[in-house]
Amino acid sequence: MYEWAKAFHLISMTAWFAALFYLPRLFVYHAMAEDSISIERFKIMQRKLYRGIANPSMIATLGFGIWLLSLAPDYYLKQDWFIAKIAVVLAVVGYHYSCSVHLNRFATDSNQKSHRYFRIFNEVPVLFLTGIVILVVVKPF
Repeated sequence: MYEWAKAFHLISMTAWFAALFYLPRLFVYHAMAEDSISIERFKIMQRKLYRGIANPSMIATLGFGIWLLSLAPDYYLKQDWFIAKIAVVLAVVGYHYSCSVHLNRFATDSNQKSHRYFRIFNEVPVLFLTGIVILVVVKPF
């Protein structure tokens, strides 16, 4: 049972991060777009990616993570690396919802951020993923 939970957790986490890598890249292109056809196309792409992939993948990742935790709570809740991982996961959830804020601003044509801002914003999930992988694989503490 543990292997199934872990496999589904990793699959959903991969889909979630794929969405978190791609959505801000769409924000970069959207912020640079000047013609109405491109702007409307980016709105559709962003909405479908966020609602159709990012949200379900986040929910699945968290659900499978809770399932994994429920299989050995006494072990996980006493591990410092796990507590740190939960903190990073909460930061990823915050980032996920900040993407929603940006998406809604683009949808209402009220975005004030530049493509340069979104180029930096786009790199943040890499830092989160790096931290999570190191905490889970290396268990530095």
